[in-house]
Amino acid sequence: MAPHPDLAQSAFLQAVRGEPVSHTPVWFMRQAGRSLPEYLRLREGVGMLESCMRPDMVVEITMQPVRRYGVDAAIFFSDIVLPLKAVGVDLDIKPGVGPVVAQPVRTLADVEAIPDLTPDHVPFITEAVRGLVGELGGTPLIGFAGAPFTVASYLVEGGPSKDHARTKAMMFGAPDVWDALMRKIAGIAAAYLEVQVAAGASAVQLFDSWAGALTPGDYRASVMPHSARVLAAAGELGVPRIHFGVGTSNLLGLMGEAGADVVGVDWRTPLATAVPQVGDRAVQGNLDPTLVFAPTEVMTARAAEVIEAGRAARGHVFNLGHGVIPATDPDQLARLTEFVQTYPL
Repeated sequence: MAPHPDLAQSAFLQAVRGEPVSHTPVWFMRQAGRSLPEYLRLREGVGMLESCMRPDMVVEITMQPVRRYGVDAAIFFSDIVLPLKAVGVDLDIKPGVGPVVAQPVRTLADVEAIPDLTPDHVPFITEAVRGLVGELGGTPLIGFAGAPFTVASYLVEGGPSKDHARTKAMMFGAPDVWDALMRKIAGIAAAYLEVQVAAGASAVQLFDSWAGALTPGDYRASVMPHSARVLAAAGELGVPRIHFGVGTSNLLGLMGEAGADVVGVDWRTPLATAVPQVGDRAVQGNLDPTLVFAPTEVMTARAAEVIEAGRAARGHVFNLGHGVIPATDPDQLARLTEFVQTYPL
């Protein structure tokens, strides 16, 4: 399917390529779902992973914030552990907890038992992306995958972890198992992104929720090469790559070097501090997600500061510094979107 002609004029795609834009583009991590009443109605009685495997639901949930806010990009509704589920790993997403893995990975045999992902594992992803691209027209769709360190942590810990002690114990104490696991996950992530891009996604984001738990030295030695593999594979597909991590103020330069066109910055690091660290790359971010609970004039004043700081970068995509908080008032996000899109450049 040929790309929609209006995609060439997309402010989002222009910004991530470092080209001049008519306005600062804006989208929100986790804009699909979480806070929208129409999402909550649709998801009633349907498990998270099931909703990610039903193309009709994926299309509708991904479209909801685009219709409501008129954001400059859609983010594909999915979950970072979905590719593992698709290849047969026994896991589920427990409400209020997160992903829980029945048999955590401990040995090389455990790693070898995980199949590699092929398009045949995820026909519902291809169907959903194609459906979305048809509906979105000139609005780009961002595909996404979980970064190897974060996905490995779920597999090794068996679920969410505050200290990632088992994960780091494997990284430090069983480097052969760690390397094999990271290679396996990187291969799955690269294949998962390739399916999304082949079906029409215009950009991809590699999401590393837990990389902030690492020192720069450990990240460079044990994690960065595997994230770089995923990003290199996406780069060969010719789409822009966003690399985002939470609490990664000490890793921003390395995350850019791993192969990003755009470095996502969480709210803890001012963009003025981040821009010099990421080199000649665009940045994404980074309003504190809790500012949507502040009075509108406070929120927009802080948003203006973010936009002004973003001018120093090669390109700037406005976003929150992490995902939309479930209790967010959608009307406040609508006001924020309009403010950013009409802010004079």
